[in-house]
Amino acid sequence: MNGYGLFVWSAFAFTLVNFFTLYIIINRQLIKENKKFEQKFNHLEKIKYTEAYKQRTNQVLASSNAAQKI
Repeated sequence: MNGYGLFVWSAFAFTLVNFFTLYIIINRQLIKENKKFEQKFNHLEKIKYTEAYKQRTNQVLASSNAAQKI
């Protein structure tokens, strides 16, 4: 590399280390935000399920799906 190999490989290593570090930081932030989202909105799925099951049409569909699986 005509004497520039040290510069080229050190720049490559620096870039690779920075990309890996950014990936780890972003992944940790994503996990943290997912936990916040689940804490805030997870109970809504249970409420929607119970409200939907109260409707007569959904009760019939749920019971027919259960009968088909048997």
